[in-house]
Amino acid sequence: MTYVIAQPCVDVKDKACIEECPVDCIYEGKRSLYIHPDECVDCGACEPVCPVEAIYYEDDVPDEWSEYYKANVEFFDDLGSPGGAAKMGEIDKDHAVILALPAGINEG
Repeated sequence: MTYVIAQPCVDVKDKACIEECPVDCIYEGKRSLYIHPDECVDCGACEPVCPVEAIYYEDDVPDEWSEYYKANVEFFDDLGSPGGAAKMGEIDKDHAVILALPAGINEG
């Protein structure tokens, strides 16, 4: 099991979750953040600090955002398990689910 970052994060990327994550498993794409499913220890520290309520436990992702589980997993298909997001910096890509969204979808 793991946590998942869903649509409310797209084009926001607040990063409070990154600061709270004790295992450095939240990676930054161009438009969204992603939780590495193999590196996440299910501690839940990220969920309450997200100001846009974009983080859900895998089994609790709302139906409307169910594809975000797959997006969080597949984002790492070509990256493997880097062993920490801090050393990676912003990764110059996003999953197709995020790429398909209109630009600025969550910007005020």
